[in-house]
Amino acid sequence: MGVRPCFGLVKMMTKMAPNRLTMLLLFIVGILWESQLVVCREVKLPSGPLYRVAGFPLSLPCTVTGYDGPRMQDFEWFLYREGPGGRQMGVVSTRDPGFPYAPFQPRVRSGEVRVERDSDDKARLVIQRLHQDDQGIYECYTPSTDQRFQGNYSDSVMVKVIPDTLLITHTRILSGQSVPEGTEIQLTCAASVQSQQHTHLSITFGVRGSTDSGSLGHNLREIISIDRELRVTPGRGGSYEKRYKDGEIMLEKKSGDGGRDLYVLKMSVLAPEDSGSYFCEAVQWIFDPSSQWERIAQRTMELGNLSVQSLADTLSVSAGPVAEVSLQLGSPLSLLCQVSGAGPWDRSALLVQWMRRGLSGGVEVEVARMGPDGVVSWGDDTSKGGGGSMEKEADGRFSLRRFSAHPADAGVYRCAVSVYAGHPSPGPFSPATITQRSEGVTVSLKSKDVTVSAVVELPRRPLLKRGSTVTMLCNVSVVTTGSSNVEVRWLQKKEELESKEDIPKMDTKSSVLAILTYDGMTRIYNNGSDLSVDRISANTYRLRIFSAHEEDQGYYQCQAEVWAQDPHGGWYNTGARAESVMVRVYLYARVADLLLIPLVVGVSSALFVGVVIIATVTCCFMKRLAKQRSHIRK
Repeated sequence: MGVRPCFGLVKMMTKMAPNRLTMLLLFIVGILWESQLVVCREVKLPSGPLYRVAGFPLSLPCTVTGYDGPRMQDFEWFLYREGPGGRQMGVVSTRDPGFPYAPFQPRVRSGEVRVERDSDDKARLVIQRLHQDDQGIYECYTPSTDQRFQGNYSDSVMVKVIPDTLLITHTRILSGQSVPEGTEIQLTCAASVQSQQHTHLSITFGVRGSTDSGSLGHNLREIISIDRELRVTPGRGGSYEKRYKDGEIMLEKKSGDGGRDLYVLKMSVLAPEDSGSYFCEAVQWIFDPSSQWERIAQRTMELGNLSVQSLADTLSVSAGPVAEVSLQLGSPLSLLCQVSGAGPWDRSALLVQWMRRGLSGGVEVEVARMGPDGVVSWGDDTSKGGGGSMEKEADGRFSLRRFSAHPADAGVYRCAVSVYAGHPSPGPFSPATITQRSEGVTVSLKSKDVTVSAVVELPRRPLLKRGSTVTMLCNVSVVTTGSSNVEVRWLQKKEELESKEDIPKMDTKSSVLAILTYDGMTRIYNNGSDLSVDRISANTYRLRIFSAHEEDQGYYQCQAEVWAQDPHGGWYNTGARAESVMVRVYLYARVADLLLIPLVVGVSSALFVGVVIIATVTCCFMKRLAKQRSHIRK
């Protein structure tokens, strides 16, 4: 317990003593205070005057400190009404049920006037609904439990009761009808207050949300508010903070008629969790002398009920025709995607995709898509080259057409629709609200029988040597009706040598050397050699490798694919394919290469012998010449 000086006792003594005695007494009290020998009771109320609004609550906290005796302290409240006839009236007591005066007895019995304890030595007077004649000076008195009478035992504050001038109205209420997810709503509240005191207003829009079962519950959520300092703050429950940052929830203050301010709530993208009963709350605030903002009046306006239907419950995506589609090769193919239950078409963007899976299963591929911006793009290369269109025929109606159906167009088609609810122009990375797929539409094609075979051979000729031209032929046989062309691919699997035994082994990787397409185009894939491919007869295709070297050794094969022509003149891959067995290409060394070794060895040997002979002859000749010179001198 903190120790406080007995200011009331000092004040009384200074009235009775001269200045020197006053200083002496203050000095003595100060010494006693510092030595913690003097403990004084102190009762404290908020600083006044306090302005409160008629019809709204009054809460006055009273605290007692520096007392002796038990922790549980009692409190008694008195009211001194203003005016000449004002007299002291007992309001309520914590120890005496008969303490209230007659005007307060029924209010105390009903609980409208009561004492609420915050702790053993702190309690507050609560008047639930202030009357105009409740204005006056309120005194909080604490009966003594001290051994000596010292300190102050009560405190008082002036309470002014001002008229209720807070008004709140609305321009339109919700009808309670169901709206689809992604719909936009706008709610408006008009609020004003006429007060001689300086007060501020805060406005809050909220909803008593729906439960998971769909019925209206009692869980209250604040959507957004504008506080007494005009700061806009989104509610912390649910997703309101994120939606406020994304610009989906806004609160705007405007000037209205008759001195009233208009507060406009805009929710551009309603979600299912927004279902509920909406309200607008206005609060009047005043800044008390204790430097705290106090809520002195509030009023709530009901704005009606709202039910938001989830797109998962309303969205429907179907593809047609419903029955299996069976077409002749080259016939046109037309599919339709129908979308409903996505809400207003001008409020949401759609991404529509046509997907296809093979009749025997496999990976599903995208055939075509129409983005939210209306741009059409094709999926794989087969879809791009097939010739067709994807169009938006009307709101919620999208078509896919193939001008001439090919075997690759056979499969199970589905329409996948992604809805961006409330976002007419979503960004490239914006997530879709929901994606739903239609049932599959099976498309089969009656294709003509095609058989194909391929044989690769090396023409008979002398042994292949390094640096010579290697020629291989691919003989293709096709049996079909109507026009057809063949696309031929040449492939190589290189041969490597083991590091120790020099035993040939196969490289498991195969590479494409060249392609002669069905329309006569040549594609050469560089492998370090000079290549050419051509067609030398109706069924024979040739590969030539010029100046072949060691890297060109290995196993070669050809692959043939049959392309047919549809009635509209377009070419398509029939899917008929054959590949030849592999042939091995081995390059021998040239004769010049074989003669080079003995030539080099012979030249080297002859040069060495010649040097030895010349050196020997020269050495012997010089010795003999020296002997002859010695004989002449003699």
